[in-house]
Amino acid sequence: MHAGNPGPFTGEGNWTYLIPGDAPVLIDAGVGQASHLDALAAAAPAGPGRVLVTHVHTDHATGAPAIASRWPAAEFWKWPWPEKDARFAVPWRPLRDGDRVATPADDLEVIHTPGHSPDHLAFWHAGSRTVFVGDLLVLGTTVFIPASSGGNLSDYLRSLERLLALEPVRAWPAHGPVIEDPAALIRQYLDHRRQREAQVLSALASGVSTADAITAAIYFRLTPALAPMARESVLAHLHKLEQDGRARRDGECWTVA
Repeated sequence: MHAGNPGPFTGEGNWTYLIPGDAPVLIDAGVGQASHLDALAAAAPAGPGRVLVTHVHTDHATGAPAIASRWPAAEFWKWPWPEKDARFAVPWRPLRDGDRVATPADDLEVIHTPGHSPDHLAFWHAGSRTVFVGDLLVLGTTVFIPASSGGNLSDYLRSLERLLALEPVRAWPAHGPVIEDPAALIRQYLDHRRQREAQVLSALASGVSTADAITAAIYFRLTPALAPMARESVLAHLHKLEQDGRARRDGECWTVA
């Protein structure tokens, strides 16, 4: 079910997923667009019983108050991030790693998959080996790690490895088409991050010492509009290297440890 929010950072827009039945379950809340609410009403006139939010970024959680206004009985569930959750005036209920959520079709297992954001969740259906991945995977591109606002590359890589160990056969992302071979995509992501880390280390070894300069050295063909996102990616790699004991920083300057 499309959220109706195309844009430079959402691509064609977000997908939300409705599991129909007597107490429908909606995965992700969208942004409150009338077209999304109307489509939801057409599919589930009484509204969702539960809304499971993969994480609190605006394109996934902003629609929660609009859903609550239209269907006051709806419950909203996510991994707690109180200072961010408070932006959306609904009563959030907590989900924890390993929780099982009953849906009209079958139970989903909650998997905490931080990295893109600290509260990020995936929802795993063991019987079909399929998974709702939110922003953990996106076909055709890599996932943005916002290092300055809760993103953590080390956590993200661990989340990818954890999902890979489940041997999923299909993934339903919040952006882009259904992923028919998620294991292959995860391996591509892991390879890409290793290559990018090597580029960052090479830049540091050559004396390039600031995030801005490393970004310019690595992403030399980048359009200016995408430069801030590229810088965040470089910062995410620098923070990981620092955590691994392979880089150190002094103010804005970084060196190989």
